[in-house]
Amino acid sequence: MKKLLILSVLALGYQTASAQLVTESFGTGGNAFTMDFVTIGNPGNAADTTGRPNPAGSVAYTYNLGKYEVSRDQIDKANSAGSLGITLEDMGSYGGNGANKPATGVSWYEAAKYVNWLNTSTGNTAAYKFDGSGTFQLWIAGDAGYNANNLFRNSLAKYWLPSLNEWYKGAYGNLNGTWNNFPTGSDSAPTAIASGTAANTAVYNQSFPAGPADINNAGGLSPYGTMGQGGNVMEWNETSFDGSNNIAGENRELRGGSWNLDAYFLASSTQDNYDLYPSQESYISGFRVASVPEPSTGLLVVLGLGGLLLKRRKTVTV
Repeated sequence: MKKLLILSVLALGYQTASAQLVTESFGTGGNAFTMDFVTIGNPGNAADTTGRPNPAGSVAYTYNLGKYEVSRDQIDKANSAGSLGITLEDMGSYGGNGANKPATGVSWYEAAKYVNWLNTSTGNTAAYKFDGSGTFQLWIAGDAGYNANNLFRNSLAKYWLPSLNEWYKGAYGNLNGTWNNFPTGSDSAPTAIASGTAANTAVYNQSFPAGPADINNAGGLSPYGTMGQGGNVMEWNETSFDGSNNIAGENRELRGGSWNLDAYFLASSTQDNYDLYPSQESYISGFRVASVPEPSTGLLVVLGLGGLLLKRRKTVTV
């Protein structure tokens, strides 16, 4: 009976995995930091056909998405550990440069280099290809990890910038496969706040000088458990604005609105938030990271592994 119960829990794991918080560690010594991820389950979900673009949000696999936006401290420590040379916007006039403020003024290329460091510093494959002079390149046939459907991302990478569909699902998706218009689990605009974590709130409709909130104080959570996908700062998507990912320098999409914009920019129906050249930087934009789930999460729907599967899921208790 005990074995059958555990297998039943495992078989249903893809439905409950969204509640799982995964903390990853990076750097060493004074440059050590952690990053929290939530697991986005319900693989193979139907796309949303009410937002923009239409359709959007269907993802065939389970993945992890950063619970929070990347912070200034996480950039500073990666810069120090990896000599990345990423520059940050001086936010002295916009709420200050606190360590837990979102990392703004980061171009898409810089965000990609940061993600590459997350990979290579932990013994994984870089997600994005840069030549010897630091110029972004497309992956080509013959490269290990080449994916003909996405020439930007190496399929062997553990960490990457979320695609439009991955970002959209984390923001607007419900665990049962339905959709919301706002990334706080509601079809109605959330309550506008300067900071806080109450349900169905978001950091928007604030003055320019107010600036964004700390990444862990940026409003209520989405159904999947992410914070700040609506308001605080706009976020880079990996995906190009036309969805093709086949030209190295094409504009990349940003979504989610920011502290100084209104509710229109938070909605799933709004795609015309921003698109920028990947070399451009903005004081109202930042990013979050996506990753491969832990094996015990990503393989929960696989049955027939018997004792091996049970041994790998050490956290299951009955």
